[in-house]
Amino acid sequence: MTLASAVLAVAVATGCSGGGSGRDSAREADAGTGARAEGRPVEAPAAASSSPAASSSPAPTVSVRKTTYGKVLVDAKGRTLYVFGKDTKNTSHCSGACARAWPPLLDKTAPTAGGGVKAGLLKTATRGDGKKQVTYNGRPLYRFDVDRKAGEANGQDIDAFGAKWYVIGPQGKPITTEPKTTNDNGY
Repeated sequence: MTLASAVLAVAVATGCSGGGSGRDSAREADAGTGARAEGRPVEAPAAASSSPAASSSPAPTVSVRKTTYGKVLVDAKGRTLYVFGKDTKNTSHCSGACARAWPPLLDKTAPTAGGGVKAGLLKTATRGDGKKQVTYNGRPLYRFDVDRKAGEANGQDIDAFGAKWYVIGPQGKPITTEPKTTNDNGY
């Protein structure tokens, strides 16, 4: 399947609209195909399953990691955690194809606060399917399926499944700023 037909298939399957800026549309395609807007290919997401994968550990640890976006929440494997703009307090609005691209951080017990995390903000909420999803400051937490390694944040500022996705900081708020970078000339 070519990249163009894969993007078309994802758009049809997820009901993506053509609205938004060209940047958002290209990044929206990233969310479903694994292709990068900058032209650098990355691995396509693993084959979709009928339900989101549960965390492999009995009590997920949420920690803080310093990135180009500042300090962000990460899971026990160092993978970046995200929040979805469409969610409401303690309520996920991401299921089906959305939850396959953005697997929720699930828990059967109580999550563990790692370094830099405010334990009082770390809780769980019951999803529509009855599973417990880890929340931070009332915001359901997700991974992005295209992020394959610790520290990657390929899902930042993507407009997919009806709203924007952002990394979340230890204060419990989405980080909506551009990454902090410098060029080789020191500017």
